[in-house]
Amino acid sequence: MQKRRLGRSDLQVAPLSFGGNVFGWTADEETSFKLLDGFVHAGLNLVDTADVYSVWAPGHKGGESETIIGKWLKKRGTREDVVIATKCGMKMSSELGVGSLSKKYIFEAIDASLKRLQTDYVDLYQAHTDDPNTPLEETLEAFTDLIKQGKVRAVGASNHKAPRLTEALRISEQNGFARYESLQPEYNLLERSNYETKLEHICVEHELGVISYFSLARGFLTGKYKSESDLSKSPRGDGVTKYMNDRGFKIVRAVEQVAERQKVSPAAVALAWLMARPSVTAPIASATSVDQLENLIQATKITLSDAEMKALNYASQYEHTAAT
Repeated sequence: MQKRRLGRSDLQVAPLSFGGNVFGWTADEETSFKLLDGFVHAGLNLVDTADVYSVWAPGHKGGESETIIGKWLKKRGTREDVVIATKCGMKMSSELGVGSLSKKYIFEAIDASLKRLQTDYVDLYQAHTDDPNTPLEETLEAFTDLIKQGKVRAVGASNHKAPRLTEALRISEQNGFARYESLQPEYNLLERSNYETKLEHICVEHELGVISYFSLARGFLTGKYKSESDLSKSPRGDGVTKYMNDRGFKIVRAVEQVAERQKVSPAAVALAWLMARPSVTAPIASATSVDQLENLIQATKITLSDAEMKALNYASQYEHTAAT
């Protein structure tokens, strides 16, 4: 499968990333191993996780996803075949840390992640969210030190607003710090406005890789939510209520129409739309079964026509913009 360069880094990634938030949460260890095996067997290589996954689940304290990935890496024994992306900075349980992007916290967090992942290095280490209480210079210096130490190959940002992202890039250039090579924003057919109007031009100008999250809008773009009675189908069901309106269902209908013509799943079409956007490197999507994984992988095997892209853009256009 043809790889894409992540930003200006040396990382080469397939055009679809597996979201590791499900490991140890809605996918147990055995299922997680099968999913990871199937993902790599399909020629894909980017696995995205975070130290905080899955602190939100009852009885969890964070680190569960990294731990499962680490066990899989040890069992599989082919670390070089995968690109592991993880994150730090968000609040975890009281036992594992309160969350910060200070130098001290980052140094402690990377060592804990490496131990859970059972590896000597992380390919992409991301600031999970902006930390207004820590100077950007301190954060970027810490990330630079980790690269020099060989613990990290490249660094990126997640959930950063445009002004802070721009400032971080400026500071890196002026001080010789490692720069953010990627951005992880929320971006999908339903959530276009913020990324396209505020962040996309920065990513293009500075050649940042883009790894979008909620690529399927919490599962709404799979078409499985037709009414409120369907919300119980997933632990994330409550998060899609905001999409259950005329615009949301119009987008889903357009996705389903393209899926029928392409003879693939709606999920594959929604992901293929993202993969076809010039600024996007590898959208993130997760699965909890092998069948769901196959639906995602279909996205890498299809090409949307100009007419199909136009139809999806039209259905998902947002206020104050025309479809592009």
